[in-house]
Amino acid sequence: MTKGYFITFEGGEGCGKSTQIKLFTEYLQKKGIPCLLTREPGGSQGAEEIRALLLKGDTSKWDKITEILLFSAARRDHLVKKIWPALEQGTTVISDRFADSTMAYQGYGYGINEASIQMVNDTYKMIAGNFEPDLTFILDIAPEVGINRSMARSGNDEQRFEHMDLTFHHNLRNGFLKIASQNPKRYAVIDASGSIDQVHQDIIKQFEERL
Repeated sequence: MTKGYFITFEGGEGCGKSTQIKLFTEYLQKKGIPCLLTREPGGSQGAEEIRALLLKGDTSKWDKITEILLFSAARRDHLVKKIWPALEQGTTVISDRFADSTMAYQGYGYGINEASIQMVNDTYKMIAGNFEPDLTFILDIAPEVGINRSMARSGNDEQRFEHMDLTFHHNLRNGFLKIASQNPKRYAVIDASGSIDQVHQDIIKQFEERL
């Protein structure tokens, strides 16, 4: 049986990931491609429990090393319980965030810190080895626009990172772009400031060209 693709969506707060992931999943389903939609942190029972610890509460609730370890624990459970079994069955897995978010948020968001970046890399290798996504879409948007979008959503109580200052969010955006520049074959940077349909078409174009 052919393994499925592992495709991830990344970006800052309010970049439109949820909408674009839904449209992309529908596109794959129309093509008859079996797919599984998941998210990080979360995706498995244990990881969802850790998600609540990470995304709710005060901005200073955890220091960045604690955050790295919590994200890594959630990711390991997610890989073992959900992602790897689905891929082995030939299912294409689409994840709303993955390891690049940990690097961007905890490695770059708080200010470039080589020790934190190395820790992110080391913990990822420990839990996942050489495994990585086949394709990663990074939805790029100005932080001011994205935060306003995100804060306007009703019923969203997972806004711990939205309440970080603008410096954090600009560091975050620059971190994602730097990550993408280091491996252009795997990353597709998408301008997320356009219309929903325009962004969707850009994603489809990149997917068809690359995979």
